[in-house]
Amino acid sequence: MSAPLKNIRVLDLTHMLAGPYASMLIADLGAEVVKVEPPGKGEITRGLYKDHPDYSLDGVSPYHITLARNKKSLALDLKQEKGKQIFYELVKKFDVVLDNFSSGVTERLGIDFNTLKKHNSKIITCSISGFGKGEADRPAYDQILQAYGGGMSITGEDENHPVRAGIPIADLSSGMFSIIGILSALQKRDRDGVGDHVDISMLDCQVSLLTYMATMNKISGIDPKPIGNQHFLHVPYNSYKTSDGFIIIAVVHEDFWPNLINALDLIEFKDDKYNTVQGRLAERDSIDQVISEKLKDKPSAYWLDLLAKHRVPSGPINSVRDALEDPLVKKRNMVVELEQPSGLTAEVPGNPIKFNNFEESYSPAPELGQHTEEILQEYIGLDSSELQTLKEEKII
Repeated sequence: MSAPLKNIRVLDLTHMLAGPYASMLIADLGAEVVKVEPPGKGEITRGLYKDHPDYSLDGVSPYHITLARNKKSLALDLKQEKGKQIFYELVKKFDVVLDNFSSGVTERLGIDFNTLKKHNSKIITCSISGFGKGEADRPAYDQILQAYGGGMSITGEDENHPVRAGIPIADLSSGMFSIIGILSALQKRDRDGVGDHVDISMLDCQVSLLTYMATMNKISGIDPKPIGNQHFLHVPYNSYKTSDGFIIIAVVHEDFWPNLINALDLIEFKDDKYNTVQGRLAERDSIDQVISEKLKDKPSAYWLDLLAKHRVPSGPINSVRDALEDPLVKKRNMVVELEQPSGLTAEVPGNPIKFNNFEESYSPAPELGQHTEEILQEYIGLDSSELQTLKEEKII
């Protein structure tokens, strides 16, 4: 029942979302993640919404509650030479250093891979940046990268109103790709005995997510256009309004079309010409209109039950609240409780990576510098007088 990443130690220099999401998932899987933060103010997400009357929990940011769980906090000033030397000593005892600074920042701070490998030849460093190692030091926020990577041009109802994804996929996908890179580098290190640097570009990640659409563009030279919730190949494949909400119907295989005909008694479309994708594509708008008329007078639950009985792919368009209250989501332990230092309880998304022989556990996000003395005593052997001096000098 040991944790999958037990004995992996990570120095987490990340901020905002992409990096903290990556280190959160690693921490959930049992790695010891030490969040290195500036003394006095901490990482920036500690302050986001912390005073909001609806979103904060006893003055603690929802970002911090979620993303810093299962981590330890070390308050250390890397801009001071003593702080940097302490960091070098820690690097000797750790496996991974993760950051999502702008390109060039680690070199300026003297904590880049080429510097750190002098202190630990087996160290794995991973940097998440907007455009990759050595590229321009410019702002790289989620929406900018969604737009830059092409995905935003095919999201929305029409090409005159490009829309970003509601979930910050540029941040979150780069965090997930960084985990793949880190675990690959650790495997390579175990085989070859030396460390490496993992370079994750948010732009690269967005281009990777284009997958077959990018290939289709290169073959045809045709840019795909946004078509809302429809699909350029499958019909019907759309969202439909019911009397109390919306549902999705997705006929992605020819076998499902007769099932849908029988479920909704679509006598208008029993002609053989509708039995092929090409035939339905030619009449997509009329098919969608008829289905919409059929569904509008009864609730979603009625239609979803009927469609399920006829084996037609379908599902509800849940609100966030509905999704978090879904019995399957709860059964899968995807909503977990974190008891905060204040005694209040926060509910946050669980970890989607499940194992047969690993029982998930979650500890609350740490207070700023909560583990500073513990870490420096355990890994560097500093005594109480040395720690006190560092505090007085505002190194920690």
